[in-house]
Amino acid sequence: MTTITQRSASEQITEQVTSWPGVRGEGPGERGEFAFLLGRRELGHLHGDRVLHAGFPKSVWHELFERGRIDYHPVFPGKPGYAARRIQTPDDVRDVIALLRLNYDRAMDRRCMPESS
Repeated sequence: MTTITQRSASEQITEQVTSWPGVRGEGPGERGEFAFLLGRRELGHLHGDRVLHAGFPKSVWHELFERGRIDYHPVFPGKPGYAARRIQTPDDVRDVIALLRLNYDRAMDRRCMPESS
């Protein structure tokens, strides 16, 4: 009999995100979180298979919030910038990866900017 094992949400997200150049996973942290780092910059972190926490510039945060893609971070209720994204469905897994990619692309753009004189 063949057994098919389905990978958890965090396993799927980790496999994808750590395949991007320069990204490493690190955890568990003080609160059990698993962080995705590009150099010293955190792109976001997972709390198991339940939620992503990430930070975004306020303009980006407002756009994501208005589209229903993120909510307030529970430690910073009512404070734009820090976000939470529940993970419950395969669509959530895909969107969490997209949100982390958004932060990755922003970080890479900053790394590639020429230094000002």
